[in-house]
Amino acid sequence: MSIVQAQKKRRGNNEVAVRLPSSSIATSGPGSGLRALQEEDDEEPRTSNLQAPIMLLSGQDAPVYGVKFSPTGDVLASAGAEKAIYLWEVYGDCANYNVLRGHQNAILDLSFFRDGRTLATASADKSGALWDAHKGKRKRKLPCASIANGCCAGSMDDHVAVACDDGSVLLWDARQRKPAKQLQTQYALCAVALEGSENRVFAGGLDNVIRGWDLRSDEVVLELKGHGDTVTGLSLSPDGSRLLSNSMDSTLKAWDVAPFSPSERCVATFEGHSHDFHKNLLRCSWSHDGEKVACGSADQIVHVWDVASTEELYYLPGHKGAVTEVDFHPKEPILASASSDTTVYLGEIA
Repeated sequence: MSIVQAQKKRRGNNEVAVRLPSSSIATSGPGSGLRALQEEDDEEPRTSNLQAPIMLLSGQDAPVYGVKFSPTGDVLASAGAEKAIYLWEVYGDCANYNVLRGHQNAILDLSFFRDGRTLATASADKSGALWDAHKGKRKRKLPCASIANGCCAGSMDDHVAVACDDGSVLLWDARQRKPAKQLQTQYALCAVALEGSENRVFAGGLDNVIRGWDLRSDEVVLELKGHGDTVTGLSLSPDGSRLLSNSMDSTLKAWDVAPFSPSERCVATFEGHSHDFHKNLLRCSWSHDGEKVACGSADQIVHVWDVASTEELYYLPGHKGAVTEVDFHPKEPILASASSDTTVYLGEIA
């Protein structure tokens, strides 16, 4: 992801910021600290506390499927086909300070708990897991009957939702040996989002429909229809009123999920990114202020849109494989992106 010297690229009637390659790229890898830092030219004013406008985090040996900032923003976690979770420092040299192992197959999703210490993962080894990111140990294995495609940590310690290939959403309380709840659909689920109050959970997958359950009654209270292909990513806005969904139909949609809202729930559609025949689970996310959204894309580009206007703000090249996930820093104008090219980028935006 290249992030300096903005130029304009025209797409239809819109212009988006394109960031061209920078001479100030810092590269970090496991055990090596900062490997290379080139001298900066005259550039746009810095907007973050990153050591350089762009940081390349390399050293993972297989496609990276997930990347998440901790709630405090000082730690970044990434995971993927290598079956391991890499923990990185966000500031300074972006050192890789720990690698957590225990899954027997690819890690497809990960999610930090509010405490910033506990991390949840979902894996193709038919399990989820809870990890102590401070101690570098697995706290609990969460057995599933099928591949765990997605996970979302709750607001309470050790509560997590897992979306599975058998069409189930498993709600775990790690203090119990079995799931506290199991919600069932007929089709494989690829993504899940758990409301901050933990009163509702949303899941989407192979049938193109996003369902919302009221966890007090276990009843489906919302069915969001509009996507033309598999839903691969879900993310709730910071205030919990809107749900973002990424789909293999190459659209990103925002839905009004506030109680008692009008019947037309789809409030915005964002276009410009793509899925391809690889059918990767491409995720999506909101900025901390709820004003921007971003998502993974098969075209190797990080796409960022303005929520109010639905216009594309940033078109960020740099990856050499599909961008599988993009995550916004919780406090600063920083984006993290993971890719099937085995790398993770940190980059500042305006």
